[in-house]
This record gives sequence, C-alpha cells and structure tokens, in this order.
Amino acid sequence: MRTRGTVVGVDGGTGGDGSAGRGGTAGDGAGVGFGEVARAGGGAVAGRRGGPGAALACAAALVALGAGCTVQPTDADAKHTSPVHISLPTARPSSTAPATSTPSATATTGSGTPASAKVLWSRGDSGKGVRELQARLRQVGWLFDGPTGSYDDLTEDAVKGFQGKRGLPRTGRTDTVTWQRLLKMTHTPGKWELYLMGGQPAGAPDARCLSGRVLCIDKTTRTLRWMIDGRTVSTMSVRFGAQYTPTREGVFHVYWKSLHHVSTLYNSPMPYAMFFSGGQAVHYSYDFAARGYAGGSHGCVNVRDQAAVSRLFDQVRVGDKVVVYW
Repeated sequence: MRTRGTVVGVDGGTGGDGSAGRGGTAGDGAGVGFGEVARAGGGAVAGRRGGPGAALACAAALVALGAGCTVQPTDADAKHTSPVHISLPTARPSSTAPATSTPSATATTGSGTPASAKVLWSRGDSGKGVRELQARLRQVGWLFDGPTGSYDDLTEDAVKGFQGKRGLPRTGRTDTVTWQRLLKMTHTPGKWELYLMGGQPAGAPDARCLSGRVLCIDKTTRTLRWMIDGRTVSTMSVRFGAQYTPTREGVFHVYWKSLHHVSTLYNSPMPYAMFFSGGQAVHYSYDFAARGYAGGSHGCVNVRDQAAVSRLFDQVRVGDKVVVYW
C-alpha cells in the first residue's frame, strides 16, 4: 500500500514531482521527499523505504516542521508499508505578523471627549469666529454681554459653564466637540445679534459726505464716520431712535454743543451732546454702553464708546454738516 504526504520546504512552497530533496508529494514508488527536511535538520537523509535512516528522518522532521512521526512496522502479510508516518500542521504558518491593536486617533478621555479634539478658539483670540461663539453663548444664557469679537475672561467663564453642564472637560477653550454641541443647540445669529454691542464695519459713505467737515451717519450699518474733505478720521457704532421716536434723516448742521447736558424732557444725561435737529443730538449713552442694540433712543444718535465721542466732541465745530441716511 502506498501513501501520499506533503512536506513543506524551507521556501514555503510545495513540490509535486515526487523527487527526493523537494518539499513535494511523494508516492507512486518514488519515495517520500525529505531533501528539504534533511537540510533543515542539518543532515542528509535519503528518501528510501525503511532502513535505519527512517528514525533519523523522523527526528529531522520533528525539528524542522514541529510535526509528529512514527516508524511503521510491516503488516500481517509481511508487506512493507510506508516506513514513516508524518503528521503535518493543519495550516501553513502565516507569513504576516499577527495584527496588533494600535491606539485610536480619536481616543476619548474619561468624560467622553476625544483627546485629539482641536481647539478652535481660546482666551486672547479675536475675530468673526469668536463673535459668533459669543452670540451663540448668549442664546443659551451663558453670556450676558453682547459679542465683542475678543475672547476675554467672560467668554472663557461662559465656555466653562457650558462645558460643565454637558459633562465636557471644563477647559474654557472652545474645541471642536464643544463647538458642535453648541451649534446643535442654537441658531445662526443675525447681523445685530453678532453686533449687539457695536463693532460692525461701516458702509461706503454717502456722496453728500465727500466734501467739507461732515458727521456722516449711516442707519443701515449703524455707524458714524467723522469725515474731513472725503477722508475718514474716525468711525464708531451708533444707535438711533425707537419705532415711535425715530431719528430724522436728511442734511443738517451742528447748531449747539453741550458737554454735560441733561435732557429737560426725559431728565436723562446726554454728555458730549452735539445738537443738529431740534432736540436730536449725537451724544454718549450709558444705556447703549450697557445694553447695546437691545434698547433705543428718543430720537438722538447714541454713541457707546465714551473715549471716541469725547475726541469727536473736541474736533467738531458748530456749523459742521450732519448727514443722516439709509
């Protein structure tokens, strides 16, 4: 009786010609191929049927293949069987190293925040992104003051409060996780939510402002330009009259200046007042400084920057032109 066996050679391939010295299939009287096994074991073993070399072949196979083998006796009819029985591994060794687990790029902290979350803004930053952050924090009640565009201590404290309420690390820095959570809870802020406390850019000046000394007041952008001969000297945010006490539009002239003025009609302070139409004047407003565009005037043009209006008061002369327009 003949048996077939496969021996894996050192190159990882299998032979099929049945010749000695090849890791192949032995049979059909050609003998078991032990050439590669012999080399791996450090000795030469001939591919023969029986004889003292069989035990050595078995030992070599055990070392080279990690397999088991036994020398087979003759059968009851005194017929020779294959002298060596070889038990091979059930699967070929993998040519690749076992996969190892690697740390995830989005590993999370104990609080569930990705450790690699990118910080978008932090204290000391400024710009449009910070302004939008502040407007959204106002929507959820974590920031009272209007957007300024500067990431200050109040903004940092508001971010900490928002983070802590939602189980995020209280860093005070706005990372991508904090920002995405805030976006889901708020709406896109409108222009006057973003510029509740002023700071918006001024529009192009009206053509009537391009000559002489002019207080050029734009209701659309809520700004005042102080211009001399077409050149902008300074720009500041302003607020106008409410629905039933609107600020009049047109071309006027400053007819009176009053540094420490108090309204006789409303008994309210109007410092740095520059009157241009009846009782309407450009002046500093404590209410505008405190509440921003959440309020309105009785018709006057309010300025919230006290230092800016103080300089303006010193420069403007009685007789200078005032243009108020949409």
